Amino acid sequence: MNSSNNAYGLTLHPSRETLYAEMHSRPFQVLPSPAQVSYLAILLTPEQKQKEFDVFCALYEDFGQVPPLEDGVCFDVDFGEFRIRRDKHLEFTSYMVITKKEVPDGHFVDNPLSLLPKDWLAAIPGTVIAAFHVEIADARTQPEPDLFEVKGYFEEMRLVGSRPQNGDAQVWTTFRLHSDGCGRFLIYNKNMSDSQLGRMVQRVVEIETYRLFALLALPIARKYNPQLAQMDQQLAMMTARLADAKEELDEQALLTELINMAAWVEAARAQTTFRFSATNAYHDLVIKNLNELKEDEVSGHLTITEFMTRRLTPAVRTCKATGEHLENLSRRIDRVSDMMRTQVEMSIQSQNQSLLASMDRRSKIQLAMQHTVEGLSVAAISYYSIGLLKFLMQALYDRGVHFDKSLAMGIAVPVVVGGVWLATHQIHKRFLKLAKEKVNESDGS
Repeated sequence: MNSSNNAYGLTLHPSRETLYAEMHSRPFQVLPSPAQVSYLAILLTPEQKQKEFDVFCALYEDFGQVPPLEDGVCFDVDFGEFRIRRDKHLEFTSYMVITKKEVPDGHFVDNPLSLLPKDWLAAIPGTVIAAFHVEIADARTQPEPDLFEVKGYFEEMRLVGSRPQNGDAQVWTTFRLHSDGCGRFLIYNKNMSDSQLGRMVQRVVEIETYRLFALLALPIARKYNPQLAQMDQQLAMMTARLADAKEELDEQALLTELINMAAWVEAARAQTTFRFSATNAYHDLVIKNLNELKEDEVSGHLTITEFMTRRLTPAVRTCKATGEHLENLSRRIDRVSDMMRTQVEMSIQSQNQSLLASMDRRSKIQLAMQHTVEGLSVAAISYYSIGLLKFLMQALYDRGVHFDKSLAMGIAVPVVVGGVWLATHQIHKRFLKLAKEKVNESDGS
């Protein structure tokens, strides 16, 4: 940072100079009249951008100039016979080749691209989206041709014409490709300075470029619209099946179908979201530049604004509607998925309730059986205990201990049975207590 830039001793933001420079990174052209302009807009992948810059640097070397060390947003270089301006955008790079040249033999006979090295253009990577020529004539030094002659310059195609900047210029075009594979614009400068003309030409160039990039999404929208209609019908049928309580559903098959639909929609969104968003952004730029043209009508012809709003705006709306259709379909699939999950959960709860009821019935049966077995066990243990006691009494009697054996056995039977029952009951209570403690521990954890 220079001391003059920090004369007050203030702490400056590190990006301050970059922020100032950004406003001047793409200056408007200053164009004389007459002049010829050829314009290319080349769509590049991220992998192709470095190669494209290397090819641009090779042009410097072909004309004996020092190429730039680093890539930048905008380069404007004078190579003597022509001047070239290169602008780098988010997804494309544009080249504008300009010559100051009178055209004595008619318009569009030759163009500035012919001045470039033969192999240089072929070496540029990427795919060309916009390619057109702009002929600028000075209506103050040469008369304007009649409409029949102008139509001949455009190979007899239907013309679109207007008087931009409140009539200070006359613009003719067709918005079509001609025999050389390029578009054409013919501009007559009536009362504009070089700066005004440069700004007006820049707007025309951006309108043509951005409308083509805006239309890139239209084939994609047309491709997906029939499939989206089928998806709508498929989802409607699936929802009707869910709503029909009488029909027995194959929930696994429905879930699989929903997953496949959701996967297709998300893949489509991933492939189209950027393109549809870019279309809206490019369309906004086209409308902005059209408003800045300040056109007057040429009798009997569509103006550029009328042509664009009649043809471009419906195409952009189609793309926007397709994007919204995808978003709505995604939300609807989510809602149907929620319905399916709710129905599956309800089915699981119903199965669980049936299972619990069945377990409860089995538990009651087991408890009844346990009580039965418990009674039989008391009887069996008591029987064997009394038998042992009988042997003990007989042994005592044989040893000389005299007592009434029948009375002793009669008294022993209820005592033994009661003792066995009491012991069994205590064991049962102990197991129940242990079971409750385990349940409480599980609930606490």
